[in-house]
Amino acid sequence: MCLVGGASLGKALFSRVSPYVAGFVGVDGGADHLLKAGIAPEAVVGDLDSLSSRARATFSDRLFEVAEQSTTDFEKAVTRVEAKGLIAIGFTGGRIDHALSVLNVMARHRDRPIFLLDEADVSWVLSGADVAFDLPKGTRVSVMPLGQAQVTVTGLVWPFADQAMSPDGFTSPSNAAIGGAVTVAADGPVLITVPQAHLPDVVQAVVPAK
Repeated sequence: MCLVGGASLGKALFSRVSPYVAGFVGVDGGADHLLKAGIAPEAVVGDLDSLSSRARATFSDRLFEVAEQSTTDFEKAVTRVEAKGLIAIGFTGGRIDHALSVLNVMARHRDRPIFLLDEADVSWVLSGADVAFDLPKGTRVSVMPLGQAQVTVTGLVWPFADQAMSPDGFTSPSNAAIGGAVTVAADGPVLITVPQAHLPDVVQAVVPAK
C-alpha cells in the first residue's frame, strides 16, 4: 500500500510506485494529490485539518478521521493501514521538523518495511536483520543511525564491522558501492538510503515473498 502525504511530489511518482502497491491511502492533505492525479484512494486517514473541501466532498465515503493530536498523521496511517509493507510519498521536503517526525515514526514502527520515497532517493529502516542487494559500482549508499546500533556493512568503499553507531556518534553518509552485493546487518534502527532508481532491488531484498 502507498501512503500519500501532503508535501510536494511529482506526478511521475505515482506511476513509479504503482507496480509495487495494491492501492493508495491519502494521509490528510495528501488526498488532494490523489484527487489531482485522478486516483481514488482506498481511504483518507488523519485529523483531516489540511484536507481541501473538494477532496473532502469527493472522498466523503472513505474518510477516517482520527481527531487525537498525540500522534502525527503519518503515524495515524502507519498504525491503521494493514499491509506487509508500505511505500510513503509526499513526506519529504519542506519543514525539517516534519521530516524528522517521519523518521521518528519509521524508527519506532519496524515490524514491517516502510519505504520513504521522493524524486531522488528511497530510504528504509533496517533493524535486527541482515539485508543484501546488488548495486552498480559507484552507487551512493548512506547508512545513518536513528538510534543506538551495532552495524556491519560490506560491499562499500568504506566498509565497517560491528561498528557502534548513533545519531550523535559515528555515521556513514554518502558511502558508495564497490559493485555487486552490498550487505548491512544492524541490531538497532538504521536508515539506509540509495538512489530512487534502485527501488526494485531494495523491495525485492527487503519485502518477504508471499
